[in-house]
Amino acid sequence: MEFQLPAYRHPDFAGLGLLTAPDAQFRQAPRDGVAPEGFHSTSMYPEYFKIDGSWRLAEESRMDASVVLEQDGSLSVVENRNLKQGDLVALGRSEDGSEGIYLHTDGFSEALAAGGEQDADQFSFRQGRSRETSFRKDYDRLTALLQYEREHGRILWVMGPAFAFDEGARKAMSFLVEEGYVHGLLAGNALATHDLEGALFHTALGQDIYTQRPQKNGHYNHLDVINKVRACGSIPEFIKAYDIRDGIIQSCVRKGVPMVLTGSIRDDGPLPEVIGSAYEGQSAMRGLLKEATTVICLATMLHTIAAGNMTPCYRVLSDKSVRPVYLYTVDADEFVVNKLLDRGSLSATTMVTNVQDFIAVVAGSLGYRG
Repeated sequence: MEFQLPAYRHPDFAGLGLLTAPDAQFRQAPRDGVAPEGFHSTSMYPEYFKIDGSWRLAEESRMDASVVLEQDGSLSVVENRNLKQGDLVALGRSEDGSEGIYLHTDGFSEALAAGGEQDADQFSFRQGRSRETSFRKDYDRLTALLQYEREHGRILWVMGPAFAFDEGARKAMSFLVEEGYVHGLLAGNALATHDLEGALFHTALGQDIYTQRPQKNGHYNHLDVINKVRACGSIPEFIKAYDIRDGIIQSCVRKGVPMVLTGSIRDDGPLPEVIGSAYEGQSAMRGLLKEATTVICLATMLHTIAAGNMTPCYRVLSDKSVRPVYLYTVDADEFVVNKLLDRGSLSATTMVTNVQDFIAVVAGSLGYRG
């Protein structure tokens, strides 16, 4: 199956009757971190703003942010907390062009969601995504997409700790890193801690990652790992000092894959690289998400929702062409995958399955034989 990007179609402003629409209005932010009354809030879709008679696309967007008109005439999408006093912020709550703001929801020639095709019958069984859904086509499309993105895009993985609890899943994910299918990783303290625990002790939370049998005093293992990493000063120094040769984190460090590890209130330790401030962590996550063209979220509800809210459905490339951003969310719980859709991230492909099995299927389709 050969993957092809769908073509993007800019809005036909003449056909929409918007050539004579008014220019968008901008007002200065009254102080740092505060938007003016009536500010326009962005979505995941491409949005155009009419400035000096011309419609311009906000190139780097995300949900729930403001649009700032820069001095050079470019448009920046900025979280309200990051606004500076005097920033020129777009105003308007209409998105039909009547206030100089147009939301473009159908710019790509095929649907971004699973399948990309419309059923001939309006009624059919199994329209939702559940444990009973067949995901074979999704796997085939994802395999083709990953092969394309390895050469032409940026693949970002958003991962919960479930992978670290299974020997096979760790090996399969490491294969994807080694083979160039991972350009960035977003995770928390738990994934990194238990993956390194697996490398050093062959356990996760004290249980053998293959047999699942508890080890004597195993509940100390992850705490010992955190302590050792902190004593070394960093994850790379720990890997070097203890000659770590397997695991997801080791592969990322060895291949130079950027990682953003963000903390939570329940963290042990944490590891030195874990960002404790939620807002600093969000900014660091967005730094990687701005480059991503495919985002795969696996068994982590809060990280998935955060990534989904920061991921637009499009990316403007250096040559000014526009391409889609693909978002996958995978979890054994239907509630989790549907939660992202409920948040408005309508371009997500959702798959309800055990992520450890998921990664084995994906890696196997890409040549893994472990």
